[in-house]
Amino acid sequence: MEQEPRRPVILHEELPAEHEDPLIRVLHIIIRGSIRFLAILMAMVIMWSVADVVWVLYQRLSMEPLLLLDYNDLFDVFGAVMLSLISIEIFINIRLYLGSNVIPIQLVVATALMAIARKVIVLDLEDTGPLYVFGIAVTTLALGVTYWLVAKKEAPAHGTHCPPQGIPNPKPREE
Repeated sequence: MEQEPRRPVILHEELPAEHEDPLIRVLHIIIRGSIRFLAILMAMVIMWSVADVVWVLYQRLSMEPLLLLDYNDLFDVFGAVMLSLISIEIFINIRLYLGSNVIPIQLVVATALMAIARKVIVLDLEDTGPLYVFGIAVTTLALGVTYWLVAKKEAPAHGTHCPPQGIPNPKPREE
């Protein structure tokens, strides 16, 4: 018995190109144009943030002692790099939204996880209270569980499930 390949399931369409109401059609065109403009702006933000990484690194390396970074300098550089990566993730969200009219929930949650990871990486525990650290921990746990649940739900629907690396596919027993 041959199994039919599964097609990706579109959960909902946000801005369909065709709509029976002419006003809604025009509004969808305006919104899609705005999203394109946001994509252009986000590309500019990414270039700016990469330039900022170079600038921060240059500033830190040109201060005395020359070409040496202390841990505070490393936190500044890591924070700038993570901010650039978050900008890229947001651009990918916008690009996927433009290409499919579907909000990529898993990618949005992954972007939020990256943003909270940036917060953890640059966290100065000397200036941070225990309640703030607890809040970050709860947020990280909630986002992690959400990501896991969304990934678990979307994998079978899109036919993208694959076993973890190092674990072979189980073969059916021959009886």
